Amino acid sequence: MTREALLSETFVALADTLVVDFDVVEFLSLLTERCVELFDAEAAGVMLAAPGDVLQLMASSSERMRLIELFELQGDEGPCPECYRSGEAVGEPDLTTTGGRWPGFTAEAMEAGFRAVYAVPMRVRGNVIGALNLFRNHAGALPEADLRAAQALADVATLGILQHRIQSDSRSLSEQLHHALNSRVVIEQAKGMLAERSKVGVDEAFSVLRGYARRHRRHLSEVAREVTDGTLSADALAYAGAQPGAGP
Repeated sequence: MTREALLSETFVALADTLVVDFDVVEFLSLLTERCVELFDAEAAGVMLAAPGDVLQLMASSSERMRLIELFELQGDEGPCPECYRSGEAVGEPDLTTTGGRWPGFTAEAMEAGFRAVYAVPMRVRGNVIGALNLFRNHAGALPEADLRAAQALADVATLGILQHRIQSDSRSLSEQLHHALNSRVVIEQAKGMLAERSKVGVDEAFSVLRGYARRHRRHLSEVAREVTDGTLSADALAYAGAQPGAGP
């Protein structure tokens, strides 16, 4: 599939939120996954604001990215918090030249192998609900076309989240976020359990969980909960993934 075709398919997928089984975590996981495929970046992540303007990590394309984003939240510094507060795109093409902009974050990000970072706001008409991070392993400015497309995807994703809240007429944005955060906790627990039991990395464990959920047309959070309560074993997941035609 060409880049243009994948970009078009992603816009369609992000706009298709008016479904009964819409899930914010899966929705934002798709966004981060596609950003890595589409743009000149090795990692992507999304943070959304909870009541009180407190940012919460909702999705990351890799474990390496997740840990750095958690550090951003703990230290309240880095591209994502700055982007959320300003409502504008934030970028640093070379972390070795940031000076004192984000001292703690810069050291941790470089230790993790990142050299350039960008963030675009999740916003609609001045209403900013979070930010989308794009991190690169090499220094250099993110292509302008990538930055514009990333902002467009972030805008569509924001519209999708808010539109679903309006259409459902049953859950406020804060309630929706609370449910998503609970789902995220279960998914992280399942990833850890599966990684330990199967002796694989956390990223590979997540791929197994997500692949199983997609093949069986189930929510990722449901599959994760079955792993944590022992209903679904690591062996069963591995067996399902090893079957002919069992792609991700």
